[in-house]
Amino acid sequence: MLNGKKIILGICGSIAAYKSALLTRLLVKAGAEVKVIMTSSAHDFITPLTLSTLSKNRVYTEFVKDKTGQWVNHVDLGLWADAIVIAPASANTIAKMAHGQCDNLLLAVYLSARCPVHVAPAMDLDMLRHPATLANIQSLKRVGNHVLESGFGELASGLIGNGRMAEPEEILTHLHNFFNTSQSLHGKTALVTAGPTYEALDPVRFIGNHSTGKMGFAIAEALAKQGAQVELVTGPTSQHTENAMINVTHVMSAEDMYNACNKLFPTADITVLSAAVADYRPAVIAEQKIKKKDETLSLELTKTRDIAAALGKHKHNGQILVGFALETEHEKDNAFKKLEAKNFDMIVLNSLNDAGAGFGHNTNKIAIIDRQKMQTFDLKDKKEVANDIVNAIVEKLHA
Repeated sequence: MLNGKKIILGICGSIAAYKSALLTRLLVKAGAEVKVIMTSSAHDFITPLTLSTLSKNRVYTEFVKDKTGQWVNHVDLGLWADAIVIAPASANTIAKMAHGQCDNLLLAVYLSARCPVHVAPAMDLDMLRHPATLANIQSLKRVGNHVLESGFGELASGLIGNGRMAEPEEILTHLHNFFNTSQSLHGKTALVTAGPTYEALDPVRFIGNHSTGKMGFAIAEALAKQGAQVELVTGPTSQHTENAMINVTHVMSAEDMYNACNKLFPTADITVLSAAVADYRPAVIAEQKIKKKDETLSLELTKTRDIAAALGKHKHNGQILVGFALETEHEKDNAFKKLEAKNFDMIVLNSLNDAGAGFGHNTNKIAIIDRQKMQTFDLKDKKEVANDIVNAIVEKLHA
């Protein structure tokens, strides 16, 4: 999977930099083209000559080449790469990455890159478990970076614990697996809806539902992990994305979601409608807060526009449209009817009668139905459920 891949190897000031020589050799042997960027402190641990010889490319450190005035274009380097691997990644560099600092060439390339970034921390155990470092690592993960776990063993300080850089062979295997799983949807665009919609009654109140958006966000992450560029349209939710391949559009009402989906759907290869969209909205939105007066209050509701039906009507050959059915009775019959009525290719059925399924849980229990078969799954974490759904999409796409 690494044959022909363009890899930038970033090396920071750490005793583990000696391992980068073997990692460079393994990447080149696997068929990758490797360009090495060193921080200035990395020169204290390994020479550019060693890495240049192994990579068969010049080694970069400064913005200006050999003091000749020739500029090293960090933007071009960032766009050139299929992946950036920072190994070893020091606590200092991790902190700078997490806070968007840019005081050396490696950080400038990192901030310019559009490719996946893989980080292999290397530091002493107390530095690694310090709350500041842990927060910085979580920050890197939240924006879509892939952080390899540090190994356990004897450290340069003489202490024993976590902090060893992942071994070069482990990093190579990680990259093999990453490119293997991320190829299935490479070049595809996916549209995902998530969360609830809020339909305003007045400036204060709204009609909504209990959807948290967890399922839709997990599906967006699973699609991006397999290489898709994802457009995620979400109603109000506290969820957040971790993968840089996901672009998020925030909406409030069913009408907002309809307009956003209508705009994005024509160019989507895959569309997964997992949002819990309101079927009805108030016919009139009060301009002022509705005051409590009588014992009862009557509201006139009117239908919202049917996003699934509208997209299904305009679906063209080659597009995959996946719907969701959350049912409380006659689950299978209702799901099959919805599959046909909305022109879905597949529908994901879950029932509020199943313990641990539906809104508010970290788990879900689903069945995936198409026109040929129904496949049922056990209760699982929603991230695992998302992988099952995406695997079914990949299977249908490549059928």
